[in-house]
Amino acid sequence: MIPVLLPVNQFDHFYRGGDRIGALRHGPGGPQRPEEWIASTTARFGQAPQGFSRLPDGRLLIEAIDADPVAWLGADHVARYGNSPEVLIKLLDLDQRLPVHLHPNREFSRTHLGLAHGKTEAWYVLDAPEGGEVGVGFAEAMSREQVASWVAAEDSDALLASLRRRVVRPGDAMLVPAGLPHTVASGVFVLELQEPTDLSILLEWQGFAVDGRKDGHLDLGFDTVLGAVDYSAVGDSDLDRLVLTREQIEGAGLRSAMPEAADAYFRAHRFDAAAGPVVVEAGFRVVLVLEGRGVLSSSGGSMEVAKGDVVLVPFAAGDITLHGEGSSSLVGVVCRPPAPDAPMNAR
Repeated sequence: MIPVLLPVNQFDHFYRGGDRIGALRHGPGGPQRPEEWIASTTARFGQAPQGFSRLPDGRLLIEAIDADPVAWLGADHVARYGNSPEVLIKLLDLDQRLPVHLHPNREFSRTHLGLAHGKTEAWYVLDAPEGGEVGVGFAEAMSREQVASWVAAEDSDALLASLRRRVVRPGDAMLVPAGLPHTVASGVFVLELQEPTDLSILLEWQGFAVDGRKDGHLDLGFDTVLGAVDYSAVGDSDLDRLVLTREQIEGAGLRSAMPEAADAYFRAHRFDAAAGPVVVEAGFRVVLVLEGRGVLSSSGGSMEVAKGDVVLVPFAAGDITLHGEGSSSLVGVVCRPPAPDAPMNAR
């Protein structure tokens, strides 16, 4: 049980992108592979085993965890959450605006899909064009009938105009609760943490290589999935509470890279070893190196790491220490499940 470097896990999708993933991760890149699923025990909706991550020895990660969950996840985690790592980590590199869509919450998933998780997610922005925007939630309260009419008429303009807008910058982070319709501008590149499902409801699909009328409603029909939409108004102050700015995140050491409300779902911390070694306590951890090169040390020994590496660290490897090599700093993000004693969020 030692840290391992994960191979790239990109695959084709209905929207364009992926070249920045290829440049960072030394992988295949685009033009139609805009996502990498990292340390994934989640399958694409209706397409298993696609989506599952493999270890360097060829085993599926989900099978390795099932064979020894306590070593991978820790006894306290298994007692609270079972064998699920509780988080899906992705890189999303957009060369095309995301269609307006949303994800169901846990209550909807339990009721209609028999699943324990919905899909609350959060973005840590790696790159974005000047003025790059996201749209999250309706700017004014909407009726179900109004939104249903836009979906039926395939009225992309109306859907886009209805959203609350926010400019994002590299280094910012934003939580996107399940139920909120959202879009992300072309040119934005994010590290995404989310609940471990692949549940998306499309409200628009014009100009995208997907048949939304067939594949946009989780095989439940739009009459049902429109019940998952949060139709309430989202104000600027509401978005402020969902955002952690780069000024709040950046700095030496280990600093939270997610708003506090994310803790019920997942955790991410930015590390910067410029001022000295950074220690991350034992647990299931995924380390993405964004800048520099250095060394990751654990109870199982040490390994060199550099920009673009993704290291999967099991609980049994104990605490890890990250430090730069020579004059090089070491900067990145550590992604983790919720803590075993995290507050439960029914949504």
